[in-house]
Amino acid sequence: MPKMKTKRAAAKRFKKTGSGQLKRNKAYKSHILTKKTAKRKRNLRKPTMTDASNVKNMKKILPYL
Repeated sequence: MPKMKTKRAAAKRFKKTGSGQLKRNKAYKSHILTKKTAKRKRNLRKPTMTDASNVKNMKKILPYL
């Protein structure tokens, strides 16, 4: 049986936590920042967990993470 391939784009964007959850960075922090408030930009800096509805697909594309 051949090895499963990891989707490299996803592997660069997600990390596994100690409890096994997937950690990700928030979107909308790269450009057009002038109209966003300081509070909004500050909250976008913090990482968050991947939503439970996406975990099944994430496990499939990241088999060895």
